Amino acid sequence: QVQLVESGGGLVQTGDSLRLSCTASGRSFANYAMGWFRQAPGKEREFVARITWSGGSTYYRDSVKGRFTISRDNAKNTVTLQMNNLKPEDTAVYYCAQARGQRGGDSWDQYEYWGQGTQVTVSS
Repeated sequence: QVQLVESGGGLVQTGDSLRLSCTASGRSFANYAMGWFRQAPGKEREFVARITWSGGSTYYRDSVKGRFTISRDNAKNTVTLQMNNLKPEDTAVYYCAQARGQRGGDSWDQYEYWGQGTQVTVSS
């Protein structure tokens, strides 16, 4: 059974930074793409960023490009999301997800396993 455990959320002010981490266990981490999604109250879950199995390619939603960076350490089974210059519209529960394959995608149904989520709140 795959387990994903996120950490690093919190309450920050506009312009601050946060670093989210996700540690995976249960199957060969290096064989699968990883992604971060978020869900704000009353809104659908949306794609934030993803990274392919080797870390060679990364993808972001337009609103976070230049502010967020996704990375992975396959030796430590971890994926991180560095979030800089945070804005109130970034407020959401952030979820780590493991894809069904090596590349992943921007749709939630391309991911097989999910973490429990971590709250990020950005005050103005």
